[in-house]
Amino acid sequence: MNEPFIQLDNLAIGYDNRPVLSGISLSISRGSFTAILGANGSGKSTLLKTLLGIQPPIAGRIVLSTPAGAAPVFGYVPQATQFDPLYLVTGYDVALMGVYGRVGPGRLVPQRERAFVRECLQATGAGDFARQRFAELSGGQKQRVLIARALATKPDILVLDEPTAGVDAAATQALMAFISKIHQERQLTILLVTHDLHLVRQHAEQVIWLHEGKVRTGTAAELLRPEYLAEVLAIEIS
Repeated sequence: MNEPFIQLDNLAIGYDNRPVLSGISLSISRGSFTAILGANGSGKSTLLKTLLGIQPPIAGRIVLSTPAGAAPVFGYVPQATQFDPLYLVTGYDVALMGVYGRVGPGRLVPQRERAFVRECLQATGAGDFARQRFAELSGGQKQRVLIARALATKPDILVLDEPTAGVDAAATQALMAFISKIHQERQLTILLVTHDLHLVRQHAEQVIWLHEGKVRTGTAAELLRPEYLAEVLAIEIS
């Protein structure tokens, strides 16, 4: 495993100074594939927002090991359903949003950046439908566009928030196969929020499991053992 990239040191997260989770101490290696699991309301979204810098921590530290102390670039892939279908934008327009942070507000996007976005769309298999309205695309097509947008940021860390929600089984397998491919080829650090234990078994190396106010970490093999699942999910496994 590579050196630690993200370290959480006695972190407490929540809102209005009220912790949802506290005492979080763990590390995520550079180039690793980490799944974040937990029931609805367990704190997954809060942890994600805190890592992305959207929500400040209540206590503790987040240490990001980057060259020369530069701020890392996060490529964020939300659930496709979070986009307002009333927006009259194409898939290409959505993917182009990924370069705005580099270009700066109010500036024309240079041709080299536009060409790079087209490369990202081709890489995710979204090139053929990129000129269609985003709202009219299928769930799997939308997710490919959103992954292209995230790649257009040239990220150090790719964060995926339930990317297969509302996507059929065939599209889910294709999406996850592509995500694993770019993880291996580009050595991206990937954080995947999901409820799908099958996907975690197939793709994740490390698991962060939020359960009843506690945070447990380990390898996928360790935390997806039948006896551990029985404890966390309160089920009996014969």
